[in-house]
Amino acid sequence: MQFFTILTILLLGTACNGEVKKDLPKEEDASKLIKNIENGVVQRFLQDKSGNLWFGTTDNGLYKYDGKSFKQFTINDGLDCNKIYCILEDKDGKIWVGTEVGLCLYDGKAFSKIQIPLPKNLPPNTNPYNQTHWVYNMLQAKNGKLWFVTIDGVYIYDGKSFTHFPINEAANGFLTSNDKVERILEDNTGNIWLGGRTNEGVFQYDGKSVTNLKPMDLFQDGPKPKAHNWGWPQLQDKNGNIWFSNWGGAYRYDGNTFTSFTTKDGLPSEVTRIIEDKKGNLWFGASDGLRRYDGKTFTYFKDGLINPWIWEILEDKNGNLWVGTRESGIYFFDGQKFISYSEYKQ
Repeated sequence: MQFFTILTILLLGTACNGEVKKDLPKEEDASKLIKNIENGVVQRFLQDKSGNLWFGTTDNGLYKYDGKSFKQFTINDGLDCNKIYCILEDKDGKIWVGTEVGLCLYDGKAFSKIQIPLPKNLPPNTNPYNQTHWVYNMLQAKNGKLWFVTIDGVYIYDGKSFTHFPINEAANGFLTSNDKVERILEDNTGNIWLGGRTNEGVFQYDGKSVTNLKPMDLFQDGPKPKAHNWGWPQLQDKNGNIWFSNWGGAYRYDGNTFTSFTTKDGLPSEVTRIIEDKKGNLWFGASDGLRRYDGKTFTYFKDGLINPWIWEILEDKNGNLWVGTRESGIYFFDGQKFISYSEYKQ
């Protein structure tokens, strides 16, 4: 029972600063609050304005955690699919959910399905999902417009209609469909960054034109030099650097040059997620666990993980870390070890 007391204290650490007090259940199996996680990845996290935590999985639908219990949402509750790939709260407090087959909007009471129109004159066999959109990632820009990254390219929604956003990829010209962009980020100056595993380099959109940046020389020590010449834009840190991850490690862009971080620096090859905490530490989720970077060294954590492949990290408003894994569900990280919040079926 001792760790539940400690965990409760951690979760309530800022209650005196105006946060809503939220008690964890005191049952012996309080940490096993999500049932029957099997083969799905816990793909994306969100903490909304009310402090609720949202967890999207690729098999079990969507979960909402209010600090006391989990509520599950599936196709039986109005979702168009149980495979969730991204979650966003807009400026009006509505929750957008990107799935393997499309887009849903939750107004606090019910889900509605949002149809993203397919671009016209698609080449044959371009969209294997037949009139549906696999939504990988999304954001709401500073100007209020919503950006959606899908299997058929990038779309901008102004509140009334969708506009397809083609990307200029050097010799390939403007790609009118199937851009294969998977992640998107807006920096402090309003630039939009995009990247995916089949792109060369990363893309920067300044509001007028798209620039394709190619850090060709960063991973030349690997067995397949060009195989890692892509990047998922992850975050802009407090110093203004843009961080990207890929299957060669990670790299940092200071506005002029790229700096790589690889196995030589203490990172594994496959880095899936990077966040910055309130203290300025960077946390790297990877195929073998979690690493904290204090600007000088990497510290490795994996104690308590059934499957060490981390796909998502979130620091909540109280400064607690949550991680989502491949196949073994959701974990709370107490600073040293991982505490499972899922009933795992092997």
